[in-house]
Amino acid sequence: MSRKSIEECVRVSVERYLEDLRGAEPSDLHALFIAAAEKPLLDVVLSRAEGNQSKAADWLGLHRNTLRRKLREHRLIE
Repeated sequence: MSRKSIEECVRVSVERYLEDLRGAEPSDLHALFIAAAEKPLLDVVLSRAEGNQSKAADWLGLHRNTLRRKLREHRLIE
């Protein structure tokens, strides 16, 4: 079984998204992508860290307070 890199998966997703627009011009594509990618990244890493925010922050290379802010922004915690 061959594995795709994250970069390849992103490329395919962006291409598919642009095709789905059927010629319509995208706007704020960078912000849209960052928000779409960041939420599942945070969710999966926090889950794999068994809810341990300090460990998840270390894995992500973020300060724990930054992680908590991002988790709140994405409504992954209250």
